[in-house]
Amino acid sequence: MYEHMTFDFILQRMLARVPEDIDKRQGSVIYEACAPAAVELAQMYIDLDVNYNLSFVDTASGEYLSRRTSEFGVNRNPATAAVRRGQFYNASNALMDVPISSRFAVGGLTYVVRQRISMGTYQMRCETVGTVGNEQYGAMLPIDYVDGLARAVLSDVLVPGEDAEADEALRQRFYTAVNEPPFGGNVADYKQKINAISGVGAVKIYPAWQGGGTVKCTLIAADWQPPSSALVSEVQTYMDPTVNSGQGVGQAPIGHVVTVVGVAGQTINIKTTLTLASGVTPGQVQPEIAAVISGYLLELRHDWANQQQLIVRTAQIDARMLTVAGVEDVEGTQINGSASNLILGVDEVPVMGAVIING
Repeated sequence: MYEHMTFDFILQRMLARVPEDIDKRQGSVIYEACAPAAVELAQMYIDLDVNYNLSFVDTASGEYLSRRTSEFGVNRNPATAAVRRGQFYNASNALMDVPISSRFAVGGLTYVVRQRISMGTYQMRCETVGTVGNEQYGAMLPIDYVDGLARAVLSDVLVPGEDAEADEALRQRFYTAVNEPPFGGNVADYKQKINAISGVGAVKIYPAWQGGGTVKCTLIAADWQPPSSALVSEVQTYMDPTVNSGQGVGQAPIGHVVTVVGVAGQTINIKTTLTLASGVTPGQVQPEIAAVISGYLLELRHDWANQQQLIVRTAQIDARMLTVAGVEDVEGTQINGSASNLILGVDEVPVMGAVIING
């Protein structure tokens, strides 16, 4: 808005107000008197422009965006802790129970035993919030002594940990809340309530899917993978507990029978023939090829809630493989044994499978 208010522009405007019979050349008394003031005024306009942009949702960032959206009741989602599956074994390699609140360490992180699932199997909550809690797997070391414990293993992600909501995600959620206000169990109301649950990445709502008063909610986890049964159960209980379905015990309105399910993962296996640069072997490009394809499938999963059906396209896979150094041409790409695009079901998302390269 104030881009034209530069030091030179302000200084020349100041000097233009000085009578012509006074020396205004650089080094003169009047020039040297005006120049410092012009510098300060230029800086003031820079600060004014920054603060002007911070006052609007479309240009604000960080704390200022949070303060602006909170005026409308839309608050930034904080980082959340991952909930993982932990299994504990005695010296005979049999599952054994451990005390609730026991603490275990792996990869610089600490996990706390929170809830028993079955004999020797527990929910573990990471003490460090964010997606970092989703990454570690394998053997854990006890921080607290547990009598008879020989081995502890950290396995499945039950509820993915999430980082604090990014500016762009908060901005889009604000626009949705303002432009599509939730009310009394409409689609926007279901989306707002379920998307706010820790561990949920996105959700599709199917109203009246089995007649009046029935609602189906299909969700994908915050790590953009099919959700665990524990997360699906948590959302089901929050929205409409099955033991009192339709009674308004949960967040769903009275008379709404809600069914919560997770997306199904469709494994994507890729077979292709590459023309490689001289001296480059298929084994050298294999990791990068797998990475770019995996990145494409992740993009599709991110967009799942906005699409009727996802389509895995061979042209998109070919284009991404061509960006890998050492790949000169691509031909004969097949998705799950077919050269055609793969159209997924409405509640299916692609997950990475095997990549076979013929060079």
